[in-house]
Amino acid sequence: MTKRDDSTMKKMSERLGNYEIPLTALKDGEAGIIMSISGGGYGRRWGFEKRLADLGLTPGTRIIVVKAAPFHGPIEVLVRGSRLALGRGISDRILVKKEERCGRG
Repeated sequence: MTKRDDSTMKKMSERLGNYEIPLTALKDGEAGIIMSISGGGYGRRWGFEKRLADLGLTPGTRIIVVKAAPFHGPIEVLVRGSRLALGRGISDRILVKKEERCGRG
């Protein structure tokens, strides 16, 4: 995603409010609820969803962005008390509903 695409995504997320947005649209310290994980199906893609579920990333789970690395690096998140580093490609597939207030924990 280019810098222009990234700013467009942030503007869209601000306008949409509580609709589903990619995890990459959240800023450092912002929280959301995982609504869905795109890229589902059978075969190879099923392994992707299963791996995320094994890590605790399932719909309905609260997720907090701890830090997003610069230059499209990984995103550090807090999920169920554990910190995980997710690549941007994976984070783009995780759709969340942004929470208004974020209390860490």
